[in-house]
Parts: sequence; structure tokens; C-alpha cells
Amino acid sequence: MAQPSFGGFSLEPPGVSASSPASGTSEGPATSAALLLEATQAPPGSEVWAAVKLTMKPGWHTYWRNPGESGMATEIAWTLPEGIEAGAIQWPLPEIHTASDITTYVYHDEVLLLVPLRLAPDLAPGEHTLKARVSWLECMEACLPGDAEVSAVLKVGSPRTPSDAAEEIARWREQVPRPDPRVEVSAHWEGPAEGEERTLLIEGRGPEDFAPGEFLAYTGGNWELRPGTIEAGSGGGRFLLRKTAARFDGDWPAEIPGLLAMVASNRVVRGVEVTLRPGDVETPPAVAAAEPAPSAAGGSGSLWGKLLVAFLGGLILNLMPCVLPILSLKVLGLVRQSAESAAERRRHGVVYTLGVLVSFWTIGGLVVAGRLVSWGQQFQDPRFVVGVTVLVTVVALNLFGLFEVILPGGAATSAHRLASREGLAGSFFNGVLAVVLGASCVAPMLATAAGWAMTQSPPVIMAAFTMIGLGLASPFLALSWFPGLQRVMPKPGPWMETFRVVLGFPMLATAIWLLSIVGDQWGTEGVLWVGLFLVFVGLAAWVYGRFGQLQRRGWARWVALAVLAVGYGWTLERELDWRHPAAAGSGDASASLMRRENGIPWQPWSPEAVAAARAEGRPVLVDFTAQWCLTCKLNERTSLEIDEVRRKLEELNVVALKGDYTRRDPRITAELRRFGRAGVPLVLVYPADPSRPPEVLPTLLTPSAVLQALDRAAAGQPAG
Repeated sequence: MAQPSFGGFSLEPPGVSASSPASGTSEGPATSAALLLEATQAPPGSEVWAAVKLTMKPGWHTYWRNPGESGMATEIAWTLPEGIEAGAIQWPLPEIHTASDITTYVYHDEVLLLVPLRLAPDLAPGEHTLKARVSWLECMEACLPGDAEVSAVLKVGSPRTPSDAAEEIARWREQVPRPDPRVEVSAHWEGPAEGEERTLLIEGRGPEDFAPGEFLAYTGGNWELRPGTIEAGSGGGRFLLRKTAARFDGDWPAEIPGLLAMVASNRVVRGVEVTLRPGDVETPPAVAAAEPAPSAAGGSGSLWGKLLVAFLGGLILNLMPCVLPILSLKVLGLVRQSAESAAERRRHGVVYTLGVLVSFWTIGGLVVAGRLVSWGQQFQDPRFVVGVTVLVTVVALNLFGLFEVILPGGAATSAHRLASREGLAGSFFNGVLAVVLGASCVAPMLATAAGWAMTQSPPVIMAAFTMIGLGLASPFLALSWFPGLQRVMPKPGPWMETFRVVLGFPMLATAIWLLSIVGDQWGTEGVLWVGLFLVFVGLAAWVYGRFGQLQRRGWARWVALAVLAVGYGWTLERELDWRHPAAAGSGDASASLMRRENGIPWQPWSPEAVAAARAEGRPVLVDFTAQWCLTCKLNERTSLEIDEVRRKLEELNVVALKGDYTRRDPRITAELRRFGRAGVPLVLVYPADPSRPPEVLPTLLTPSAVLQALDRAAAGQPAG
């Protein structure tokens, strides 16, 4: 589309240094380039994702595949061994940059340009050097061409071994737009051309949470689409865009591939790939009267309704099993605080709420920054799971009385009274822990609210996660502010010490559940070494509590620290190498999800498997799940792995596919985005007819919901 012009900026010599063969990187004045591979070793016949990483100095940018009114797209010229073939560049979502009335589509700070590498089945084993010459244009006030040669070594052989860059590449793959079968779009030339300009009208229908306000064309040549839209509107799942097209010579394009884009703060936050095939119309279609899209500032009923759903989703999260251990602790805390002044109880309620809100604001910030793309994503990181397992175990040991945590303002004069006081820091900590553990559950309404929030502008994202946090904290905030509600609470007494110990058991059960996730991610050795480290943690807690707190021996603290250091160095660092998740992978989460005696004969999910089954005229049941998802486990036991559903699947010849989200999978993330879900569970029922969309089942399943959806899919009926 754009010619390789520089928008009136001065052009200076590139000054690009030669690359270093050892590092595989090369630096220009403002941009450095490096070649990353998702695997250090891969078998013949497989596919390996490569990424050219461009890192720009602050204020500088490089360009998207269509640079816009100025600039030049980055190019990659490969030099590959025979038997390795590079595919097309996969471009992450760009930013929209306007300077001096010139609009371009760019990347700031850093970007990974992704390329699939296909290895031939007969590719010789051993090390192969991959090289590429990367050419880019970097701009701030001035524009400079950059040029670098990058390289990396790939070992061909088995088994497949992920690299240190695997997670980073997977995260950027999630930002590459894809088609969405739920989005229907058509395009028309609105009336004849006026000189060399013409109006293109784009109309369509899609999910209610997808309201595109821009269309970015992929290609050009003898024509271009002017940046910005003449008119943009949406409502009720329908949308309308009017764009101005300009022709340099030749015919108007018959086909325009590009990106329907939702834009917030000049950043494309969500995009769907489409191909427009414009025809001539004299009058605009009926969709032209669609209502304007609701905005965050406008206070539309739709926005406030979504925020109300977010609040209710957070409120319902209190009832989910992953949060119940923390709720029990808060109940005990409220009983303890009943003898305190009303002002003190209110302070505890506010601080607990602040702990919840700070945690959700952190989540919202990660979403805005593009670092978090699904609810519960942190449980896909083995390091996070190990850390939370240790934390929950420490909380259980504290409840059992093995040691005490002396919090500011909550110190007591003797050991037996330490547990009877909960300082403000304890209330804040309980709020944070409620969110940490609650992330493994997706409550009804929360899935819809969080999924919608993750596609909105930064202010709306933060508002939505604030409402979710207020919903989670509201029951205890209300109890702390309204004394009349506390009449249902029992009176303080000696029973509290026994109840405190009892609460340690559900917390310990939570730790064991987390330890099972460690097994799914690290294998049986992971369970062994993390379990042994927990023994060291328990021993250190006992030494500290028994000799340091009860007998006030000065050496006890140092002995406890030494026990922790020895246990950590031996089990987690030396044996498990826990800080390098790429070393994980001996776990078999997928096999565990598939394996159940006399259960549904699940097959691994993939888009190709869905398409193949529907091509055979068979309905498809898809269950996106994860080992760390308790809601998924509940659905499985109550509504999927039951005799009625198994018989129905056999009767209707349904193909059952299971997508494992225990570890990060960009393809499943894309499916969650497509269907407006923030995380698993997601259960779909595809009709046999490939032209019909799937039915999305509720977050919490019932047997009747599953059976009726299967019947509708087999009969070709619309979703109920």
C-alpha cells in the first residue's frame, strides 16, 4: 500500500554494525535484532517457530506489514539448510501512530516477528545453522534504515526440547490475529468513484463483545485505503465501517485481505482476519443505521450492565471451592474482631478489600500491558505453582500452631495468644491470597465478564477488574461495616483455637491439590522434590516456633534459615532446577486428562481434528480444560464423564475432543478469545454441518445442558 517513503523525515546513514557469530545479534543506532527459536532440538517432519526479535530504544519504532502512509515493512531473507523451509511472517497486532498528520502502523519497544519453519521428514540429524538477513526502517524524528544478519543453531533429533525463548514466543503468537467463524462480513463500493477516490462500505455481524472501529488492509500496490474511518458504528452484534480508497492506476481491487480491528489508546487490542470482496451498491444497507458503539465515557446502559455482571461474577467467586479455605479464615477473623471497636472492624474490612483490589488491579495492569491473556494463566507457569504450594503449606503450618506470624499491631504477650489477634497486614494478605487461589476457578458470569474486559480499552479493563474485586470482597466488607449482620456469627471463646487448627486441614488439602499440578507440569520427580522441600519448610517452621518463639532462643532463627537454605539448594535448585521451566515437561498432563477407565474416548483437540470430523458428517464435542481448573473438574464429574452423556455420544456418533490448557497453548488462547471467555472451562458442541457455528455451553454445566446441546447438534437445530 505505502510506498517506501519516509514522510518528510531526514534520512541518515544506517551505521549498522556487523553481527557477532557467537551472539547471533546485531545492533543499529536504535534497533537490535536477534533470532530466537522455540526449541533447541526438534525431530524431522515437525514444525518449529522462529522469531526475529526487534528491540527499539525508547521513542523509536519499526513498521507493521502495511506501514501506512509512510515507512517500510520489515523484511526477512532466509539462508536455510536444505530440508528446512520458512513460511510467511506472522505479524502481531500493531499500534496506530500519527505524527504531522501522517498515520502509520508500527511497533514500539519490542516485537517478535514470527515465522514457522518446516523440517523435512528426511532431514539429517545433527546441528543445523539457520541464518537470516533482516532489513527494517527505524523512526523517531528521523528515519534510518537498519540491516542485520542473525543466526541460531537448531539440533535435529528426538525428543523435542523447548528453548528458554519458548514462553516468550508463545506469548507473542497469542497476539497474531486469526479468522473468526463467528464474524460475517461483506464489503461494497458505495456508488461510483469520484476521480481517483471511492468509498468502501464494510458491514457485518459478530459477537456482541467485538465492535471493530477500523479496518487495516494487508496489501496494496496500485491502490490504498486511507487511515481512519469516515464513519464507524456498531450495536447488537452488527457493525459498519466506511473507508476512503484511493487508486493510483489500473482497476479497483477485487479482493482486500486485512484486519478488522478494535482500537483502544491507539493500540489494536483485538483483531480478526477477513478478506473483503467488494461489489457495487447504490444505497447503503440497513446496517448503516446501527447505533454507535458504547464508550467507557458515555456511561451507556450496556457498559454499566457489563460492569454489574463483573461485580456479580466476583460475588459468586466466593462460593467456588478454590476460595473456600480463605473464606474460612476470614470467618474466623470476623469472630475474633467482634470484641473490637466498630472502627477497628471497619479498618479490617477496608484493608481486606484493598488487598483484593490491589491484586485485581495488578491483573488488570498485566492485561493492559499484554502480559496476561487468560484467566488463571499464571497456573501454567510451574514456578508460580511451586511458589503458591509453598505459601499455602506455610499458612497451614501456621494454623496448626507450629509457628506464629507476628503481624504489626497484632503482637501478643504470650505464644498462646498470638493467634487470637489478626493485624491489618493479615487482612491485606488474606485479600491477596483469595485472589491468587481464586484465579484457578472460573465462576458463572465471571467468565463472561473477564473475557469481555480483556478486549476493552485500558480504562474499561481497570473498571471491570475493580468491579470483580468489589464483588469478591463485598460480603466481608458488609459484615465489617454493619454490626447487625454479625449477630449470626458465633461468640468468641476457646472453641476458636480448635476451629483454627481444623481450618489448617482444608488449607493443607489445597497444598496437596497444588502439588498434583506440580506433578502435571514437572512429572513424578517434581512431586518428589517439591514435597521434600515442603518437609524442610515444616522443619524450619518447627525449629523457629518451638525454640525461637516459645523459648526465645536467639540461635533458632539462624538454624531455621539454614534448614531452609539447605533444603532449597538441594531440592529445588540442584535436583529440580525449578527456575527454568523449559526443563519441565516430564509431566503428562494431557495423558492424565484423556485417561479414564470406561470413560469418554477423548482425542486431542486441534482445529484440523474438528474440521476432519465435521467433513465426515459427525458432530463434535470439545472440552477445553486444565488440571489446575477446579470448575473444569466439577463439570467433568457431574456433567461430562457420566453414563448418560457417554451413551448419547455413541448414539449420535459424536467425536469427543479435549484441549489441554494446563500448559500454555496459543491455539487454545485464540479459541478462548474467539468465544469471549477469559479462561477455561470452555465446552463447545459443533453441529455436523460445517457451515453452522458451534454452541457455547454454560461455564457450570448440567447433564441436561450437555445432552440437549448434543441432540440439537445432531438434528441441525439452532442453539437453545
